Amino acid sequence: MKIKICGLYRNEDIDFANEALPDYIGFVLNFPKSHRNITLDKAEELKKRLDPKIKAVGVFVDADFDYIGQAAERKIIDIIQLHGNETEDYIRELKTRLSLPVIKSVEVGGEEIRTFGADFLLLDSGKGTGKQFDRSLIRQVPTVPFFIAGGITPENICETAKYSPFGVDISSGVETDGKKDRKKMLAAVKAARAV
Repeated sequence: MKIKICGLYRNEDIDFANEALPDYIGFVLNFPKSHRNITLDKAEELKKRLDPKIKAVGVFVDADFDYIGQAAERKIIDIIQLHGNETEDYIRELKTRLSLPVIKSVEVGGEEIRTFGADFLLLDSGKGTGKQFDRSLIRQVPTVPFFIAGGITPENICETAKYSPFGVDISSGVETDGKKDRKKMLAAVKAARAV
């Protein structure tokens, strides 16, 4: 099972990631509502510090194509994650412009889970709420690889594995007082590797 640690925004976050070696890390780009939000310049600086074995995911919320294109052209990101109201048409257009894989975040609720033409889904309870959704709803997931997010902690990663996700996405679960915590990051990656 893969693990993505999202919302890295400080130099030390990258140092902790380089020690823990998750499969992916995430940069929240151009979304000022998040305290983890960073600029392309800061993300570029952090990416240069990142171990090349770790893939960088750019997290975007209803961003314009040119902005995502800049992140791709500057080699800041390896994967695009969409966390807004992006439609199937938007994703189709994005994929004609850029050849990076696309992860689409979907809120798990009453409606049938759609793929939106994305390469991966990220199943969540909402935009970075840090809360778990009803995991029993995962039985409706379409046949694309998916990450589980929302309320993931080092302690419950093993339990999450029973739903056969491609990976888990963890952010606040490896933080203390809103900042990435080295010990929690190491514990989370160790737990994911043990599955």
